[in-house]
Amino acid sequence: MRWFSWLTSSAANTLVDPVSGRKLYPIDGGIAFPDYHKQETADIPIRNVAMPSHYIVPLRVNPRFTARPIVDIGARVRKGEKIGEPEGKFGVAVHAPTSGVIRDLGHYPMTHVSGLPALAYFIEPDGKDEAIEPTPYRGACDDTDRIRDFLQQMGLAGLGGAAFPSHAKVASSPVKTLIINGAECEPWITCDDRLMREHASEIVAGACDLAAAVHAQEILIGIEDNKPQAIAAMQAAAANHGTVTVVAIPTIYPAGGEKQLIERLTGIEVPYGHLSAEFGVLVFNVGTARAVHRALTYGEPLLERVVTLTGAADDPGNRWVRIGHPIAELILEMAPKPEVDRYLLGGPMTGFAIPDLDAPILKGSNCIIAASPDLFPPPPPEQPCIRCGACAPVCPARLEPMALYWFARAQQFGKAQEFHLFDCIECGCCAYVCPAHIPLVDYYRYAKSEIWEREREKSKAQQSKARFEFRNYRLEREKAEKAARAAAKAAETKRRLEAQAQESHAEASANGTNDRDGAASPSAPNANDAAARKKALVEAALARARAKRAAEATEPSGENRE
Repeated sequence: MRWFSWLTSSAANTLVDPVSGRKLYPIDGGIAFPDYHKQETADIPIRNVAMPSHYIVPLRVNPRFTARPIVDIGARVRKGEKIGEPEGKFGVAVHAPTSGVIRDLGHYPMTHVSGLPALAYFIEPDGKDEAIEPTPYRGACDDTDRIRDFLQQMGLAGLGGAAFPSHAKVASSPVKTLIINGAECEPWITCDDRLMREHASEIVAGACDLAAAVHAQEILIGIEDNKPQAIAAMQAAAANHGTVTVVAIPTIYPAGGEKQLIERLTGIEVPYGHLSAEFGVLVFNVGTARAVHRALTYGEPLLERVVTLTGAADDPGNRWVRIGHPIAELILEMAPKPEVDRYLLGGPMTGFAIPDLDAPILKGSNCIIAASPDLFPPPPPEQPCIRCGACAPVCPARLEPMALYWFARAQQFGKAQEFHLFDCIECGCCAYVCPAHIPLVDYYRYAKSEIWEREREKSKAQQSKARFEFRNYRLEREKAEKAARAAAKAAETKRRLEAQAQESHAEASANGTNDRDGAASPSAPNANDAAARKKALVEAALARARAKRAAEATEPSGENRE
């Protein structure tokens, strides 16, 4: 039960947090579940899990960003040693979760709805858990660029589910408000609740570190009001920090969505295609804030996280789990009941059935639910849409789910985009209330994937066209350059011949002057001398021929020679 009643401002018809006295802004849509199923694990302290037989450490931090492997097969690594170098400005480093030997670098099943494999290290632990020497951050607390680079090398990624690289959120331009998200609005999940109860001081310290890095003027910690112990723990930790305010917000799903939380606390609506930093706001999960503090203060890379193990199990609760821990070995920790027929990763609204239990825990893996037919009965058959409109009032993004459904089904993707398909956060509220049991979110995901695929094909075609045009341009350029070189060579040859002719003419002129002065050199012939010598030679040859014929004519005949 909630531990206080909400105060309503009659003037503005808006909520006021009775704890902090802060005005809260209304948000649209959402669902208030009759049972959030958090009591199964919320009051159980976090425990460690036994070391598994192996770790599968993926080099793909999330579906969009990867790291480059830098350690060879057969090498021995220690806990915290970097084994993957970040690629690109959004990549983050990957580290070994324990000491051991790298047995393989290959493609292994990933914790994704597709079940497709990804490149990962297979590490066999040696049981020593030997760690490297930590290297805490030693720079200035407000040096944004250095902190961003440090967090990237520490492998920091969002622990709220999306695993977006944390360093990429640390904006270069100052922000006004830093929001720490402790709402945890989805049913069954309690990892953030337990983390706030047990590590509130570290979360507040990490929030202050982030605020200093982005030059934030205030820190707001938003927590749903169904977590009174967490609210009290965070208030006690923030008592000595004047810029930190713990705000209790109404419990309604999906109040923990980033845009919904921003709008609830500040009244700012962030449109699709824009980042919250453009409006002076940044949001980090409570687990991410603690990880930032551990990285900056103690030099600890992100190696583990809290995972909620719940559902049809005899030993549910929250566990500290290292990244790369195989799910097949982790689910044994909660002693699942015999009737379990599948396992869900994430909450029942946004999660999915794990296609391969050999897949590992990732940085964004926050909950595993042992699902049974009693807890999660199979959905009824899909029925035709009756156009009741029940989906529209619960949409937190102010969309028209029914129209998007028809456009997606008819493959009119352009119209779906006109109706702001990509504003959909895939919370599942529309499908939850649909009386026809239509899996609306699946249609939206299909439409998005088709649009992305067509955009990729269009991009490839544009790139091919650009390459073709550049090839033609290059060939024309090379042809023009070759012609220019030939013309330049011809011009140089002409210039050289003209220079030689001018030199010959100058020499001839000089020789003529010398002949007139009686001082010409016999060894310096010119064109006229050559012609004269040639003429003299011809005339001499003709004279010899004439003399020979004359001699033959005057010689006596043969019979008179005796």
